Amino acid sequence: MSARAAGLLLHPSSLPSAYGIGDCGPAAYRFLDFLEESELTLWQILPLGPTGGFNSPYGCLSAFAGNPLLISPEGLVEEGLLPKSVLAKGPAFSTGPVDFAKLIPWKREVLRGVFERFELEAPAQAQRDFEAFREDPFQKKWLPDFALFSALLAELAGEDLPYWPQELRRREPTALADARERLADEILFREFVQFLFFRQWDRLKADANRRGIRIVGDVPIYVALSSADVWENPGIFQLDEDLRPLEVAGVPPDYFSEDGQLWGNPLYRWDVLAEQEHAWWADRLTQNLRLADLVRIDHFRGFAGYWSVPADAKTARAGRWAKGPGVALFDSLRKVFPELPLIAEDLGVITPDVKALLEATGLPGMKVLQFAFGKDDDEYLPHNHGRNSVVYSGTHDNDTALGWYRSAPSEEKERALAYLGGNGRRIWWDLVRSAFASPADTAIVPVQDLLGLGSESRLNTPGVARGNWSWRLEPWALSQEVAAEVAELSRVTGRSPRTQEAKAAEALKAAEEAAQEA
Repeated sequence: MSARAAGLLLHPSSLPSAYGIGDCGPAAYRFLDFLEESELTLWQILPLGPTGGFNSPYGCLSAFAGNPLLISPEGLVEEGLLPKSVLAKGPAFSTGPVDFAKLIPWKREVLRGVFERFELEAPAQAQRDFEAFREDPFQKKWLPDFALFSALLAELAGEDLPYWPQELRRREPTALADARERLADEILFREFVQFLFFRQWDRLKADANRRGIRIVGDVPIYVALSSADVWENPGIFQLDEDLRPLEVAGVPPDYFSEDGQLWGNPLYRWDVLAEQEHAWWADRLTQNLRLADLVRIDHFRGFAGYWSVPADAKTARAGRWAKGPGVALFDSLRKVFPELPLIAEDLGVITPDVKALLEATGLPGMKVLQFAFGKDDDEYLPHNHGRNSVVYSGTHDNDTALGWYRSAPSEEKERALAYLGGNGRRIWWDLVRSAFASPADTAIVPVQDLLGLGSESRLNTPGVARGNWSWRLEPWALSQEVAAEVAELSRVTGRSPRTQEAKAAEALKAAEEAAQEA
């Protein structure tokens, strides 16, 4: 990412729509229009996997599958897979926060109806496309087991994996064969839903790329305990014979939480992964680079050293540091991906070993402006940013810029105003402008910070299990006036694609003139 670029952070679920949640439908394409009009070239999203009980994209049922909630009903109508009359008969959804309790059963009913009609009357080409999806060699690495896992999870009423019947938990061949026969229709349905998701997302990404917009994905370092990943690959996790974790993931006390954060994810057996040349991680990155053009690796510091907490601990305070895989993981990945298109989320407790790993990998790290004003000459202040970094006004884990400023200590506000040079009346725009003007090659800001939205528009509060991930953008808050203001800022800070094209043309002309003189 050597050329200066800028973009917006907005998960698809936060887009406006008439059907309860943002998705791959018309609003996503309209958002691409806005990015083009704003002369921006990056769209950062959160993980796209199927979410679990708390609807968090960081607690997915699979590191490889897609989220059925992001399938666009309007897209299904356009494809001839869903009668428009079905949508007219559906419940009335608010344009406000996602009501998951109302949305999930309705979406499943719609998708089930699409599947049943598809089996009876789908065009021959659509049938061939579905079969090609199922038979794709890479898909076969994860799709059959994910479909079986999710069908069993539904049959067992969402029971956590360690409490499944022993013969299923331990994947005894006879039990799996019986389950595949008993749940054959449900398994095929779940494979079909994945086909729908990937077809819609592939089209959306292709349209973004056609416009010169790159998707920035997100890969959490850990997976959920009750996930297809753990069920399929128990040997790469620190588990006992009943698939109960021996120790779990978290982070020590930090900016976000006095007790740290007790995530509860199973930890990896990095020695086992190393023996396998980190093949599972290579597959995971392969899948995510289908969904995106480059990806942010969440909790990068966990690759240098991770916080390991006893499974029975009440808070993360009881944890200890353990050694991560270090550069060996990234050396393995670079054999498959020579360019290694990653962003390192190097936030939290950053020790010398983390800095050394970041330097050894050559990956860009993150600079978050909301963290920059707690002390004088903080490393997150823009004048301290290196080019090989990505600057954010805030992330999905932060309050909005306005919410941060309103709740910040007076000394922090004073430092911010002294540095940014404003009066605080448009503090969100002051942060956006500072991010764009940073020496960092890449600048990304949450959509909320373009619009000056308050804490009511916060997407996630770390350490709080409920009430997150439901915020949605009002239709249509991203106006032409906002786009024009962003486009001007993108141009004057050298981040517009037009600016980059002009620089390239000047460089080419200079090279041609030099060649003629020679």
